[in-house]
Amino acid sequence: MMLERATTGTDAGASDALPRPVSDAEIRRELAASGIPSGDRAALTSDGLAVAPLGAPAAVQAVIDAGNQIARLPYRYGGGHATWIDTAYDCSASISFAFAAAGLVSAPMVSGQLAQWGDSGPGRWITVFANAGHTFMYVAGLRFDTGGLAATGSRWQATPRSTAGFAERHPLGL
Repeated sequence: MMLERATTGTDAGASDALPRPVSDAEIRRELAASGIPSGDRAALTSDGLAVAPLGAPAAVQAVIDAGNQIARLPYRYGGGHATWIDTAYDCSASISFAFAAAGLVSAPMVSGQLAQWGDSGPGRWITVFANAGHTFMYVAGLRFDTGGLAATGSRWQATPRSTAGFAERHPLGL
């Protein structure tokens, strides 16, 4: 990072000089080059994990962090419903696990319950798509879906999928 010396005294060569960024534009360029997402879109790393945008609410960051914890675990029907910590998770338990970390749910839910959970319609940060047989969600623009495991080994996906036949829900305020 390009820095210029700022001194705390009148002597420009004082030993207590502190580095400071040259300009806001330089900070923006370096932040963009770092790969850390800004705005309201998460980033997908090359190893299939999600990085929350800097401005995301704490709950969104918690959902992403929890999703990363289980992103590569295998799919197992019913996995994650008997206990939060499991060796495999199904679609609804995956979302329930991520939501529990953010304090949005207190127990695992099945897909049919998620189809009626929260508020109707899309959310600003999180949107759940659910029906009686499957559920997935978008968090800050990335899809979290057990259907993605076959392609990259991660539940996080940058590619969209059809939402036909799914109820669209979101957590209150998100």
